[in-house]
Amino acid sequence: MEMLNQRIGFIGAGNMASAIISGMLRAGLVAEEQIVVSDISTEQLRLIEGKTRVRTLENNAWVVDRSDVIIFCVKPFHMANVCAELQPYASPDKLFISICAGITTPFIEERLGGGADAMPVRVVRVMSNTPALVGCGAAAIAPGRHASTTDVALAVNIFQSVGTTVVLEEEKLDVVTGLSGSGPAYFFYFAEALIVAGIELGLTESESRMLVMQTFLGAARMAHESGMLLGELRAAVTTKGGTTEAGLRALDESGFIELAYRCVENAARRSRELSKQ
Repeated sequence: MEMLNQRIGFIGAGNMASAIISGMLRAGLVAEEQIVVSDISTEQLRLIEGKTRVRTLENNAWVVDRSDVIIFCVKPFHMANVCAELQPYASPDKLFISICAGITTPFIEERLGGGADAMPVRVVRVMSNTPALVGCGAAAIAPGRHASTTDVALAVNIFQSVGTTVVLEEEKLDVVTGLSGSGPAYFFYFAEALIVAGIELGLTESESRMLVMQTFLGAARMAHESGMLLGELRAAVTTKGGTTEAGLRALDESGFIELAYRCVENAARRSRELSKQ
């Protein structure tokens, strides 16, 4: 990746901010001196400073003043107050990137711009997920109405340092939230259920956990690297009249596909509700 010349500021110093900063530094996108971070928690600032050696500040406005690109990594319910605090320091020459679930680009544009159409504010919204913490995130990126193609390309570069990216229309981000944003939790829940099944059928906890974790890791690598369709991979494991077919039949009889749809649909609906609130 080509090194960026912009100064990058982070509002919020939690796990996701730490992951993005570490990814950018590891990829050589930026140098430590190009990054500055603020947070209301001095403990969080000490942690991120010790891990990445970037500069930290306790004042959000100072971060905006010293940055060309500002990345919001705060809880969604804090965004209204954060935007109100930073509105006097926002300007059209700065790019604002938000990873706050359910917070739309118009919400940020209006509050940082001082009201509807008062000042054009460049905003890009990103829906990432927690595997970014290990460099395997999946991020969907959507531009606001004043963001340029260059702004989107910059966001793509940043989030490709911690995984893969796709650029979408913003109206699709609620579905992304329900699918890949919440998806790791579904994965963990299914893994937990398989581990419990193994234990109840006679394995020890450590035996069952090791087998399930390695099976999931191996299956994910096969799906990612083989170039085969998932249905083809599933068919390759499934012998007619065999054990896998018997297990899959139980999933089908329990309405597994419909259950997966309801899972994602419920989460996407909740994302839409939170956006409206």
